[in-house]
Amino acid sequence: MAAMARLILTYGAALAALALLTQWLDWRHETRGLATSLYVLCVALLFAGLGIWLGNRLAPRPRGDYRRNQAALASLGISPREVEVLDLLAEGHSNKVIARQLEISPNTVKTHVARLFEKLEAQTRTEAIHKARMLDLLP
Repeated sequence: MAAMARLILTYGAALAALALLTQWLDWRHETRGLATSLYVLCVALLFAGLGIWLGNRLAPRPRGDYRRNQAALASLGISPREVEVLDLLAEGHSNKVIARQLEISPNTVKTHVARLFEKLEAQTRTEAIHKARMLDLLP
């Protein structure tokens, strides 16, 4: 929570600095008579840089050295086939696509998904994937 507050304060300070810079550039433009396109370019570059910086800060970072939580799998009773189905669910595949990739019937996929919902105590695919990630069952 503190990290998010720091990020918000940093972003707010950057926006305030850019607003001040914009006003300063406007004053310089009025007093010096430099080309408007130069000022527009400077402001555009600053905001583009801020956008890139913010995007890098907020984008999720890939986890290094991921190891599936085997203890959680065992305690929940999730089978290896259900793990395969869970991996494909996390990739966003439909039941038909999962069935084709695992070479099983769509009804079998539905059964695996229903059992995963029971074991993870989830009501939706999104909730199941979220809980699986929280338990380190998914990268």
